[in-house]
Amino acid sequence: MNWLYVVGIILFLLGLMVSIALHELGHLVPAKIFGVRVTQYMVGFGSTAWSRRKGETEYGIKWIPFGGYIRMIGMLPPRPGDEPGKLRSTATGPWQGLIESARDAAQEEVRPGDEDRVFYRKKWWQKVIIMSGGPAMNFVLAFVFFSILLVGIGLPAWAPIVSPETHTCVIPISEQRAQCAPGDKLTPAAQAGMKPGDRMVSFDGQKIGSWDDATRLIRSHGPGPVRLGIERDGKPMTLSVTLIAQDRPNLEDPEKIDKNVGFLGVLPTEVMEKQSLGQVVGYMGELTARVAGSLLNLPEKMVGVWHAAFSGDERDPEGPVGVVGAGRMGGEILASDLSTEKKIAIFVNLLAGFNLAIGMFNLIPLLPLDGGHVAGGLWEGIKRAYAKVMKRPEPAYVDIAKVLPLTYALAIVMMIMAGLLVYADLVNPLTLTN
Repeated sequence: MNWLYVVGIILFLLGLMVSIALHELGHLVPAKIFGVRVTQYMVGFGSTAWSRRKGETEYGIKWIPFGGYIRMIGMLPPRPGDEPGKLRSTATGPWQGLIESARDAAQEEVRPGDEDRVFYRKKWWQKVIIMSGGPAMNFVLAFVFFSILLVGIGLPAWAPIVSPETHTCVIPISEQRAQCAPGDKLTPAAQAGMKPGDRMVSFDGQKIGSWDDATRLIRSHGPGPVRLGIERDGKPMTLSVTLIAQDRPNLEDPEKIDKNVGFLGVLPTEVMEKQSLGQVVGYMGELTARVAGSLLNLPEKMVGVWHAAFSGDERDPEGPVGVVGAGRMGGEILASDLSTEKKIAIFVNLLAGFNLAIGMFNLIPLLPLDGGHVAGGLWEGIKRAYAKVMKRPEPAYVDIAKVLPLTYALAIVMMIMAGLLVYADLVNPLTLTN
């Protein structure tokens, strides 16, 4: 057994548990600030592995690390017209019976004196803050992880530094060879005495800041002499190089060939290039747009997961992945032959992306997700503002109990989706090579 693989899975699950704990903390803190009585704060589902009561709240960890919750009293209001705690004993139909059973359960923990500590009686903006606190915490975590990745570690980038894998001979593009052969001409770089590790800093007096700069200047120059500024072991040098003309793949479309462009004959070196905090915002914004697009196409993506699970189709690298699949990827990262720096970078990126996806998924305006409660709070605020402007009586609290049948249906769909992802992650998982 590869112990690094196991350690990678464990580390990811620990990171996931911390993310879940902080997500629920994002709900817990504002709930307590606004006076809602919280009876439980739990990380995980299933039977309780450990718990301790502090004040009026039980804090604990459960055995299945796939989620968490806080339990607030009075999530559902009593039937309109009834006093808190006073409920009818009969229902008029199966759906009404389901709703009234949920109302009964919501009122069971309401003790005398708790009337102003129930969730449904809080101001609409307090409800929005409480329910959006969890996703907001995920976004904060994603930003922290992305900042660690981009600012502290950096992103892979090609630097204008001569790679040790650079060939010393000219291999025509028409000859699919990986090695030099007798009779091959030396490259202009080799003739000028360039060595692995040399950093190109200028080209005929024009500054080179990136590999793209170097490639553009070399190709556009064409054949002929040029003065190339380099740094070798920290010391500046200037080399006289005579470029030659070669056919090279197009930079935008490798299937196309650019004829007789300038050719130096060096390969770049991959480095971890650190970014600024401003670039973190742009990077996260770009990923957020991609995740939003994936969520909009989630039904179609899940069809792809079904085919991958039961027909053996290849998994979509841009498709959804569950906790099991992400954990396996964490194991693959640690067990890979990558450098320690790259392992840390990919691992941090995985945790950041997972938090971003969890935060956005939870903001979908459907119950039982946090976004459904946020939508209910916003609708209540709109109704109360309209009544105030129109000088009408203050409307009743938004009664989310009325949509409980739909909520239960969506919960079943979500459980089926989660089960499908677990199965697909086991039989046809996404890997680092996908």
